Amino acid sequence: MHVKENESLKNTQGRQDYRYISLITGLFVAVLLISNIASTKIVQIWKFTFDGGTILFPLSYIFGDILTEVYGYKTGRKVIWIGFMSAALMSATLGIIGLIKPAPGWEMQDAYMKILGQTPRIVTASLIAYFAGEFSNSFILAKMKILTQGRHLWTRTIGSTIVGQGLDTALFVLIAFAGLYSWNLVFLIIISNYIFKVGFEIVLTPATYQVVKFLKRHEKTDYYDTSTNFSPFRFFD
Repeated sequence: MHVKENESLKNTQGRQDYRYISLITGLFVAVLLISNIASTKIVQIWKFTFDGGTILFPLSYIFGDILTEVYGYKTGRKVIWIGFMSAALMSATLGIIGLIKPAPGWEMQDAYMKILGQTPRIVTASLIAYFAGEFSNSFILAKMKILTQGRHLWTRTIGSTIVGQGLDTALFVLIAFAGLYSWNLVFLIIISNYIFKVGFEIVLTPATYQVVKFLKRHEKTDYYDTSTNFSPFRFFD
């Protein structure tokens, strides 16, 4: 069933009783927060060098694709903002805890600051990059869905990821690691991250198809953003 955004369908299909939206939102936020902390370590697998968060973070784009494809851009926008505010709260909390004087006998302050002390900068980088990447990803997918009339899902998921992950990766690595590591390493991280993230999306495309099919069938919705205001700042729309 295709749910187009017009008045005749808003009243019957603009529901708030979706069964799986809370689960997807929770997983989305969990992936974002875990990735931010894991990003404090730079790892190497084979010839690829990237921050540890890259292992999990691409899932956030898959969740973003699923949200926009099934529920529409407006629902995706709300979830993106929930993730944004959650990451900001985590960063503020870890920063404040780092500034509080440690209790007598607790001798891991230096270790805390070396790892979690970087987290506020990394989350700041993540928030800026995530904002640009996630919203561009969602916007492109929504527009491509209309252009393709809902066919060829793979063109939307991969096409939107190519743009969104490009913005996300470049902004995140430059803001998070410039000045901490050599420029050669910084650019190597950007290239490795981007190849890994886009490749991750491609490999999981069959799984994305199955999840989208399952949700459309059980949620009884297939949203088309034909009249949507795509401003990322209309959180309460």
